Amino acid sequence: MITNTQNWQIQAEQCFIQENYLRAAELYEQAINIEPNTISYYWQLGLILLLQGKETEAFMTWMLPMTEVDEEQLQVWTNELFQFLLKEAERREKLTEYSIAWLIRQHMKEINPTDINNILNLILISIKLEKIEVIHELYEIGLIDCCKAREHTNINAELLIQVLQEVLNNLPLHPINVELADVCLPYFSNTYQCFDILLTAALKIGHTLLQPQLAASLLKLHLRLEPENVEILRHLATFYQDARNYSQGIETAKLCYSLSESLADKIFALHLMLRGLMSAGGYWQEICETCEKLETVCQQFIQAQPIALEEARILRLLTSSFAIPNIKDDPANFRLIHNKLAEIFTTDIQAFAESEGKKYLHTNIKNLPLVSSNNKIKIGYISYALRNHSVGWLARWLFQHHDQDKFDINTYIVNYKSIADYMQEWYVNHAGTTHKLGMNGLEIADKIYEDKIDILVDLDSITLDITSEVMALKPAPIQATWLGWDASGIPAIDYYIADPYVLPDDAQKYYTEKIWRLPQTYIAVDGFEVGVPTLRREDLNIPTNGVIYLSAQRGYKRHPETTRWQMQILKQVPESYFLIKGLAQEEAIKRFFYQIAEEEGVDSSRLRFLPQVYSESVHRANLGIADIVLDTYPYNGATTTLETLWMGIPLVTRVGEQFAARNSYTMMINAGITEGIAWTDAEYIEWGIRLGKDATLRQTVAGKLRQSRQTAPLWNGKQFTREMEKAYQEMWQRYNDKK
Repeated sequence: MITNTQNWQIQAEQCFIQENYLRAAELYEQAINIEPNTISYYWQLGLILLLQGKETEAFMTWMLPMTEVDEEQLQVWTNELFQFLLKEAERREKLTEYSIAWLIRQHMKEINPTDINNILNLILISIKLEKIEVIHELYEIGLIDCCKAREHTNINAELLIQVLQEVLNNLPLHPINVELADVCLPYFSNTYQCFDILLTAALKIGHTLLQPQLAASLLKLHLRLEPENVEILRHLATFYQDARNYSQGIETAKLCYSLSESLADKIFALHLMLRGLMSAGGYWQEICETCEKLETVCQQFIQAQPIALEEARILRLLTSSFAIPNIKDDPANFRLIHNKLAEIFTTDIQAFAESEGKKYLHTNIKNLPLVSSNNKIKIGYISYALRNHSVGWLARWLFQHHDQDKFDINTYIVNYKSIADYMQEWYVNHAGTTHKLGMNGLEIADKIYEDKIDILVDLDSITLDITSEVMALKPAPIQATWLGWDASGIPAIDYYIADPYVLPDDAQKYYTEKIWRLPQTYIAVDGFEVGVPTLRREDLNIPTNGVIYLSAQRGYKRHPETTRWQMQILKQVPESYFLIKGLAQEEAIKRFFYQIAEEEGVDSSRLRFLPQVYSESVHRANLGIADIVLDTYPYNGATTTLETLWMGIPLVTRVGEQFAARNSYTMMINAGITEGIAWTDAEYIEWGIRLGKDATLRQTVAGKLRQSRQTAPLWNGKQFTREMEKAYQEMWQRYNDKK
């Protein structure tokens, strides 16, 4: 029996805190019997019943004293109950008892469905508890409308922005996130807060989750607050281009350039312009003008050194060179500028890292052991492209055949994507010890350094700035570049892995890295998966006796001079047709080819533009429709060349001086054929005509390619792996000999 009000209340509170809910409930039931008009007893008893899992009884207990009161009193007591439950919910949140807090707030929502701050808190707790389906429901109960009606609500602005940030971090692809961000704009305390939250989310959505259009929609919102924010415009231009909205991407890049004041910003804006123009294809005069301007600004930047740059601008330096080898084959002059940029990049990155308390010891070999601790050479591979990407398809045979008894393989996947990707998962399961990493270069370098990697192999070169940053920090004593693009020119990289053919004999004079030539080929594969073709001649209105030429390259590689050669070939081969496939802006690329065809006297009805096929195996099967593949120059095919040769199709290539202009040459040599290798522009045309007119020659080449599958170095991944491993052992021995 209750005898002393103060004593029983203390006892009840202690039972409640100790979660002795049965005893606490008994005490409050007794109190209600004695003082049935004390409303707070009902609130407390209902809460206790709720925590016992008796939700219906709890709600009935709360409603019991309200059944016979007027509207005004009902509202007062409802508010009191809501505040009572709010206090308990906040207490539970401080104790990180989120499941209980969530349960209480759900009932608060039933009591007052329009309290927006409770809904915001429910969303936050639901995210912590990963109650994804509940978050979707909460979105649908008027959150957007409440935010729009700003003058009619008591929204806690700080809480709202926190919800936006958590939702973008945890549910970045939710269909109404852009709408939520839109209505949140007036609630940001300052423009930088908005910039930080929206840009961080957009980078994840656009680059990691591969939804560039959604990322662009999110970033566009910030322009309402800062229409001339160059950093936002840079990323916006990139996302437009990635979403193949080339026109808008090009115009946004041009706006970036017009707003850029520093030389570093101008360099990257010009790179973005080139990126868009070349991806779209067909804008050749503007491409050449932009390229010339880029080289001029790069030289001005080099001459103006030293220029202090923060991390973001440092990282952009090297990627600006990416487009130039697609435009001209002049490696000596190109690398003169690029290598100097790489030197500045390395110096600035290392200085930035030191300012962050990061310094690695691998520039001083005296501090390092002679051999790995487990007597295996520890090889580290770093790349963002170990997925459904050309690098991913080609590198896998090296991992497949590595000798695990002699080498400890560690793979560092940069910007790991938690989405379905067959090749990425293959690497996770087959590439030794695999590390799924983000986009923080310093953290990645720390991990590699802590793992005591002996030889770090970069598969990206300058195609990803983060990888370049890691290599510049020198987290491993020996560093090499292989496969990804061309040598990056970073002084912290020791070797560039090539072969006897892919670089000319005198190439060392314009490379800062030591060129390490493997004995036969710098790449080999055991083969490719081939699906069921979806292309047929009758569907393309091509007769059975017609000769089909094919070019299957992206817009970046479309060069007008090479296209002229291709049209001249077509003109000389009766009943011939040209199939054109590759990512580009459809109308622009058609104008590009139609104009050159007209100038060379070729009827445009002989051209066919093929849609993109998103299955790699079907793409390879469709190559089989071609009688001859015409390669691009000055940037050859690489993966496409390998696929063409694997499918037994004759190829015509023009050999140049730079790495990108000699890929097809080394692959053809290592597949055992020389037919189709041209050393001059005229030879390219001659081979194209000869192969088009001579069906017997085509059959001979196709037969050689079929036979080469059993004998040629290009198709022997195991032999290639042994040669790479021998190279690693010799690199390690040289390193130790220097000590």
